Amino acid sequence: MASARRPRWCRVPTEVFYGTTFAGGVSSIGTIFNESMGLAPFVKTNPTLGAVGKTVRILGNNLTGTTSVTFHGTPATFVVVSGSEITTSVPAGATTGTVQVTTPSGTLNSNIVFPGQHVKGVC
Repeated sequence: MASARRPRWCRVPTEVFYGTTFAGGVSSIGTIFNESMGLAPFVKTNPTLGAVGKTVRILGNNLTGTTSVTFHGTPATFVVVSGSEITTSVPAGATTGTVQVTTPSGTLNSNIVFPGQHVKGVC
């Protein structure tokens, strides 16, 4: 079974990735490792650009209890779908900038700038 030979990864909320190998280690039967990415918590938008009214999914962790979503400071209406997903729409007046999500744990920023205006030839 080919897939059984692939390294396995998992991510825990501490922003550390854990994995296993199938060779190496003291007994040559593999090893467990971790890697800290050194990243602050963030959210990701899908799609990464859109005109006013475009539906956007925001993906992240610990989003339950979110109290605010803004596109470069412009408030947006939103629905918390789960602890890892929010749906929203690009609000009127949104300009290019960071999407921010305010949760009980703090404010999370998008990992890339969200272009608030439709860019001809891009989408």
